[in-house]
Amino acid sequence: MSKIKNTIEQINNDGKKALSVFLTSGFPTIDKFLYNTNRIIEAGADLIELGMPFSDPLADGGVIQQSSQIALQNGITQKQTFQFAEQIRKCNNTPLILMGYANTIMQYGKEQFEQDAINAGVDGLIIPDVPLEEFDDFFSSFSDKLDKVLLTTPTSDNDRIITLDNKSTGFLYCVSVSGTTGVRSGFDDKIIENLKSTYQIVNNNKMLVGFGISKPENIKQLSPFADGFIVGSAIIKSLQNESIDETINLIKSLKHACEV
Repeated sequence: MSKIKNTIEQINNDGKKALSVFLTSGFPTIDKFLYNTNRIIEAGADLIELGMPFSDPLADGGVIQQSSQIALQNGITQKQTFQFAEQIRKCNNTPLILMGYANTIMQYGKEQFEQDAINAGVDGLIIPDVPLEEFDDFFSSFSDKLDKVLLTTPTSDNDRIITLDNKSTGFLYCVSVSGTTGVRSGFDDKIIENLKSTYQIVNNNKMLVGFGISKPENIKQLSPFADGFIVGSAIIKSLQNESIDETINLIKSLKHACEV
């Protein structure tokens, strides 16, 4: 069993939901990134999604887009992102997932990218712009040492959800809403019904819900229809606007909501 899947299962077996936190590599500054990440893990993040900054992040809303732009302006490189992963791994055993776009991998070189990711202690990949139809071709040269997490959306029909569930490893990423990432005030009945339906179909993987999860109330509302939650924009926004202590308080409140 993969480390990612095993971590989520252990949390669920204790009657809790997993908390995955997205962080843009090199944001808000290269110097602060590692310190911030280690504190966020200590505060309760069960998994870390390490965003690979890219100039055209099509699945990301304004907050994460801006964080990518700032990180690139800070001079972050893919090699530094791998170095961050390696340093995080030395401090703890939290599963690490790289999230980004196909161009980054192709420019780096697929074989070299996979080897450097494995050497850095990375456990999985989320590449939103590699659709199901191109999945086998894109990852044909990759081994099974890295989990490849696929995404289901509100427009995915039942057959597609089943196929995505069978292809995905680590977990299945359930996008709660159509569109890009970002903070939401709440989730309407249509969204909840879709999550409920998807959760009943998914059998091969644990299902984590992302896009729009920003506060404990979101987690409590959707908790019956997920094995865990992914929080990104709210964390990035906090890091941009507040001190790290405010971000830590947010992480702790989200973690508490996952445990009750």
